[in-house]
Amino acid sequence: MAVSGIISAIIIGLIIGALGRLVVPGRQAIPIWLTAVIGIIAALIGTAIAGALGVATTRGIDWLELIIQVGLAALGVIAAVALFRRKSVG
Repeated sequence: MAVSGIISAIIIGLIIGALGRLVVPGRQAIPIWLTAVIGIIAALIGTAIAGALGVATTRGIDWLELIIQVGLAALGVIAAVALFRRKSVG
């Protein structure tokens, strides 16, 4: 993978993470770097799932792939909030 591919994956991951965080109601007490990491991971896994379902490559914007990625990011944010809450309490 070229440097430009890595940079674009990070940028897309940041956007996916932010969208995932916006979808989750309430305040999320997790650091922004963790949101970025969750977004990058959700973008990669979401792309793989969309590819397996055959919806990764469409004409125009890949809305189904984006929905899968944001959904995964939202689940990741929920899990991270639960882990951070448990870690800070105990």
